[in-house]
Amino acid sequence: MMLEWNEYRKQLVAAIGEMAKLSPDTVRGYGQLSGAGAKTAHLDAKTRELIALAVAVTRQCDGCITFHTDAGRLGRTPEARLRL
Repeated sequence: MMLEWNEYRKQLVAAIGEMAKLSPDTVRGYGQLSGAGAKTAHLDAKTRELIALAVAVTRQCDGCITFHTDAGRLGRTPEARLRL
């Protein structure tokens, strides 16, 4: 079965929203952990996303791959997103 990635991404966002209702501190903590790397000047946002995508692929995590291939997260313009 082939995934419809955009629909899958929507499902993931909805599931994370439900999880946030059940355990807001957990989701908030994950967000803080994820944002901690952005506070240093060692890697830019695109590089961090590409590393996260590489980890997602090596772990074969469809949810992670879906999340980290979102064109907006990689800093692509609306015009470039149409060429995906």
